[in-house]
Amino acid sequence: MELTDAVGLLGDPGLASLGATAWADLGCGRGTFTLALAELLAPGSTIHAMDRDGAALRPMPREHHGVRIATYRGDFTSAAWPFGDLDGILMANSLHYVEDQAGFIRACEARMTSRRFLIVEYDTDAANRWVPYPVSKTRLTSLFTAAGYSSIEFLGSRPSAFRRAALYAAIVTPARRGGRSALQSKHG
Repeated sequence: MELTDAVGLLGDPGLASLGATAWADLGCGRGTFTLALAELLAPGSTIHAMDRDGAALRPMPREHHGVRIATYRGDFTSAAWPFGDLDGILMANSLHYVEDQAGFIRACEARMTSRRFLIVEYDTDAANRWVPYPVSKTRLTSLFTAAGYSSIEFLGSRPSAFRRAALYAAIVTPARRGGRSALQSKHG
């Protein structure tokens, strides 16, 4: 996926209006969505990008659009994170690697000052070797509703390049944002 496609999928969830914030991108890979997030955040923000593949992290810039990017090699599902006090967590095609997703959300909250998740996933319930624990829109809604989140806003979707289910993006917060109703979709 190209950077412009990633930015388009995320849309504009209003993150820049929050001022300088600190985010983690867990399972960031080569950083396409890390850079897309950087374009949506206010200058002065920080993104902590973590992935197991050190080679994928090496070409990531240390700054993009006035946002500092710090990289960390490690498995976000098992390693201790060397960062905390997060305003949000981005998981782009990585939540489907977590077996105990409800427990993982609770563990994330312990490292967050604001409970805000930006999720990109395949809209499928069919597991395979690339998506072992799928997170369809329906699953995402039930998972975060059970965790006490009252606003799940679907930002956009696009066909998958791998001919799997469509990709979708969603922002999840504990309270309604900007008067939008909970569980609302911007793009259908």
